[in-house]
Formats: sequence, structure tokens, C-alpha cells
Amino acid sequence: MEVHNTVEDAVISRVDEIFKTLGEEGNKGKFCTCNHCRVDVICYALNRLRPHYIVSNRGASRTQWESFEQQQQTADITAVINEGLKQVNHNQRPNVSHSVEANETNSDSKHPVFNVPTIMGRLFNGNNFSPLSDGKVELLWNGELVPMKDERWQNPCQLVPNTEGTFSFWPAPAMTTKANNHRIFEYTLRVSSPEFETLNHFFKIPVASEIQAAASFTLDRTFKLPDLYLFPPGEAEYQD
Repeated sequence: MEVHNTVEDAVISRVDEIFKTLGEEGNKGKFCTCNHCRVDVICYALNRLRPHYIVSNRGASRTQWESFEQQQQTADITAVINEGLKQVNHNQRPNVSHSVEANETNSDSKHPVFNVPTIMGRLFNGNNFSPLSDGKVELLWNGELVPMKDERWQNPCQLVPNTEGTFSFWPAPAMTTKANNHRIFEYTLRVSSPEFETLNHFFKIPVASEIQAAASFTLDRTFKLPDLYLFPPGEAEYQD
């Protein structure tokens, strides 16, 4: 059974319409229309709107016929998107390129690639089992930092108190010759934190190539690492 949130479709469609209108009508409000800000506006809206889930084609058909409710929903969605547009424009990400030209340069072309899933995990203090609140997490391949999907994903990843020891990476797609090739990606996760022994965790991810690069993040494409623990020097335990 596949569960789908129809509000997500409506938000993405409406954001695309609004951004297209801004481009065609001169963007008098001087809003940033780069892909990074577009995605941030979508996230802003979805985090503030009530989801509407369907589990069948009958549910999708019924949604199409609920015209009055749909009109009201569109109005609510538009209001939240406009609010998000202002908030995101006022608080733009400082570590990414906001040029519209960059959207075209970095767009995903239809070429066979290995879409390595997002890599997620949590780090803990091995003595008291509390989440690690300070430290640097590096994703390495052959001793070098792995390039990320785009500028919104950092490598190294810096731990901060409000992330509860959680880290995540999204490696950039790797080019190949055709779809359905198979390859095993071997990575090293290196964690360094004050007062703890540096941790090196080795793992492998089998990936089958696809016809083109994945366009958006989804939890369906996530490789979850086991919980990892750091110990003071002399107390470290080998983890593999």
C-alpha cells in the first residue's frame, strides 16, 4: 500500500506557478527565485499545512471532485506560500549560490547515474549514552571527502546541540554507462570531537544505476547507519 500526501503535490505546483509568474512579471518584490529558495519555500509551506493522505486511485479521483474544498485549500496554500516567500527571502542560506543561472547549470540531466542514497545516523557519548553535541563528521572515500549532491549538504558535517547527535550526507550521483549497472560504494565515516577518541566507521552501500539523477530528497532513499558511540582516549571500542 502506498500512502500519498496530495497537499505536497498542490504546494509544489503552486510554488512553481508563483515563481514562474515572478519571472514573467519582473519580480517587483526582488524575491530570490533560485532553486535553493524554491525548495525552502516548499518546506516552509508543507511544515505549516495540514496533510491530506490518499491510499488509492479512488481517493485521488474523489479529491479531484471536491471542487469547493479544493478552491479553499488553494487559497490557504497560496497565503502560506506568500508568507514563506517573504521569510525565506529575508533569511537566505548564506552558504549556497542564489543565482538563477546556477539552477540551469546544476540541473539534473538525463544520463545514467548511481544515485547513492542519503546517509543518516546518530552519535552518542559512550560513557553516559547522551547524544553528541559537538564534533565534526566527515564522509570519506579513498581518504578524500565525498562530494555532496549540492551546496545544501555539507561535508564535513558539524554537530550542534539542537541536532541531538544526528548527521546526514547526500553524496553526488556517480556517472555510469547505462541503467541497472551494479556497484558497491565503500565509505569511511570519521568523527572527531573534543575529549573523545577519533572514530572511524567503515561501511558499504550497494547501488543499482538509474537512467537519471534523483531530483529531490526522500526518506525512501535513505541508508541508516547503526548508532555510533565515542569514548575518551584509552576507552575507545572498535566499531565496524
